[in-house]
Amino acid sequence: MNLAINTKNISKSYPGVLANSNVSVQIEKSSIHAIVGENGAGKSTLMKILYGMTKPDQGEIEVFNQSASMSSPKEAINLGIGMVHQHFMLAKNLTVLENIILGIDKPSIKNLGLKKYKKLIEEVMSTYSLDIDLDMFVEDLSVGEKQRVEIIKVLFRGAKILILDEPTAVLVPQEVNELFKNLNNLKQNSVTIIFISHKLDEVLEIADDISVMRAGELIDSVKNENVSKTELAEMMIGKSLPTPPPRSTETKQNKIIDIKSITSESVDGRKFFTDVSFSVFESEILGIAGVEGNGQKEVVESIIGIQNIESGEIFFNGENINNKTTRQRLESGISFIPEDRQLQAMIMDMNLTNNVIIGRQNIEKYKSNLATVKTKNAIKESENVISLFDVKTPNTNTLATALSGGNQQKFVVGRELEDNPSLLIASQPTRGIDIGAQSLIWEKLRQSRDNGLAVLLISADLEELIGLSDRIIVFYQGSTVKELSSDDVSPEDLGGYMTGLKK
Repeated sequence: MNLAINTKNISKSYPGVLANSNVSVQIEKSSIHAIVGENGAGKSTLMKILYGMTKPDQGEIEVFNQSASMSSPKEAINLGIGMVHQHFMLAKNLTVLENIILGIDKPSIKNLGLKKYKKLIEEVMSTYSLDIDLDMFVEDLSVGEKQRVEIIKVLFRGAKILILDEPTAVLVPQEVNELFKNLNNLKQNSVTIIFISHKLDEVLEIADDISVMRAGELIDSVKNENVSKTELAEMMIGKSLPTPPPRSTETKQNKIIDIKSITSESVDGRKFFTDVSFSVFESEILGIAGVEGNGQKEVVESIIGIQNIESGEIFFNGENINNKTTRQRLESGISFIPEDRQLQAMIMDMNLTNNVIIGRQNIEKYKSNLATVKTKNAIKESENVISLFDVKTPNTNTLATALSGGNQQKFVVGRELEDNPSLLIASQPTRGIDIGAQSLIWEKLRQSRDNGLAVLLISADLEELIGLSDRIIVFYQGSTVKELSSDDVSPEDLGGYMTGLKK
């Protein structure tokens, strides 16, 4: 067998956590090898070891049949291993060309060697059938184009093994198709691709081989043609997949949030969004679709009061809330799941008891007359969230940073739902989490909707939008361009409207 990567009994422990346990995986040269598993399964740790970001406690690694030991990404790159991270590492105020050569050597300010590098990069692009305008500024690129820049950047550095971490998480279907075409071209040109993903349909579409990890161990490695989506999912979570119950209630006519012709612009006059109107009703999930940067993020922030509007009105339960503070809006019955749980939803070096009361210190069940909080109530609340949302943690005193991403997200969702809000704004509620945590969050959102909750759902996962939403509105260039019923729309249709290809 002609192997690009061969790991033998790789193990890695952190305090209280066995991240990898005797992981032995063989990755064939010039193949696409997917690695799947729940959050906390050990995928990221194994990739960090392969890319030189961390050292294993034990085990061996062979790269192209030669023993290897990487103590830094630079050493991994020198061995031909490159990695494209889920969050792109590009300077948006530089050109594509400048981003690709950034850090490659130490040219003087007067002599960057741009012409020399441009010719070499164009040769790489031609070899691998990757096309991009090297003179464009990164801030003007689409998400798919930015990802292509990252791929060209590591190939230019000589990578023959490419690690892709959740590469389709922020792409629309048309961009996914383009990515897969590029990956197959790379494979035909002797590049080995390690594809990390939670999207099993995509894994089965693109991968030659699939390795499943669970609880730090390699469960199995299988050929694509020998496994089904259901079998993969059950290997990942160790049990049968739950079947979502049918909807048992109807959307009510009571408007919970009513947005009327709101417009917002930046200090330099650039419009974030223009003349946006929509409503969310009681017992309804309204989905918002849109490529990142088309105004949907700012609209959400205007509803909770952290983005100013120049004109228009926002009504919550029939009351104009234009002049209310963010705190007043949240305390009146709006809950918010932000898109970045670690930066916006939790304080990572605080325990779960303290994280459950962030921003809630003044509500009755936590507020004390002694200028402190009612700790017993906070402990009880965090215990409720942990129990109801199956958060894997020893106790409420555990620091947020010690939880896996999926368990952090379940805790945040549980905390917001436990407040019994009238409106839940859920921004990317299952981004970057495994199928088990995703299934539980979907179930809880459906249950809450059936119990009367109005949900405004913003997601880059188009299957999630279609599967959860009752209606979907599409944002494009700061405006709502289409309203669709989730019963008769495909991801391809949504992607067309999101990119302006369909009207």
